[in-house]
Amino acid sequence: MIRYALACDHAHEFEGWFGSSDDYDAQADAGQIGCPTCGSTAVTKQIMAPMVAGTKRNTPALPAQAREVMMAAMAQVRQHVEDNFDYVGDAFATEARAIHDGKSEERGIYGEATPAEVRKLVDDGVPVAPMPGDSIKKPQLN
Repeated sequence: MIRYALACDHAHEFEGWFGSSDDYDAQADAGQIGCPTCGSTAVTKQIMAPMVAGTKRNTPALPAQAREVMMAAMAQVRQHVEDNFDYVGDAFATEARAIHDGKSEERGIYGEATPAEVRKLVDDGVPVAPMPGDSIKKPQLN
């Protein structure tokens, strides 16, 4: 997998993960990469330093307040999807492909898919994204 720093023509910065640089080029040429802020498909790669794996983890711990803000934002995203998208259960991969191929009505969906199904969808250019998980409530823990 390759992670690219990206920016749209409105200067919104974001990142994307791709199987290879050829995958990025093919998706960009087909207009399949969109800015998550404004939806623009005029997206370009930004200059970034290569990431080299090491033996020690140098990533500083996320401050507790920042973690709480991030978790609250992810919960809002999940709630929005659950309130506004159609739940298709384990038929997600089939329905996502049908929507992409124009065989089913265009709409937002969510559900479950195996890692292999997701890889195949991504390889075929079907736009998918993981949904933030449910927050774990402390009483549910052992």
